[in-house]
Amino acid sequence: MMDTLTSTPVLIITLAAIASYASRGLGALLSGRINPDSAVVDWITCVTYALMAGMVVRMIALPIGALTTTPDWMRLVATLIGLAAFFISRRNVGVGVAAGSLTLAVLTWQAGFA
Repeated sequence: MMDTLTSTPVLIITLAAIASYASRGLGALLSGRINPDSAVVDWITCVTYALMAGMVVRMIALPIGALTTTPDWMRLVATLIGLAAFFISRRNVGVGVAAGSLTLAVLTWQAGFA
């Protein structure tokens, strides 16, 4: 019985859609009642930044996939240039990410790793 339920693609997609839309609907209903200056929102923001920082450090120090073919110094240089661009552009995340990504792309292309 359980194998039949979990092997039906339509059922799985329907359940996933219900879960996705239910959480979005709940978020829309609660959005007017949440104080953006509350301690809970500050905590969620801190956790989000910590998770993102952890993923970035992992990509630099312990890369997986295509990043394993690039030398450590290339990833470090791209990171430093991205950070410099971030601070020079008055903490614009898009500029920092674009500068770091472009630097890594140019370095790997020049070295023939791509």
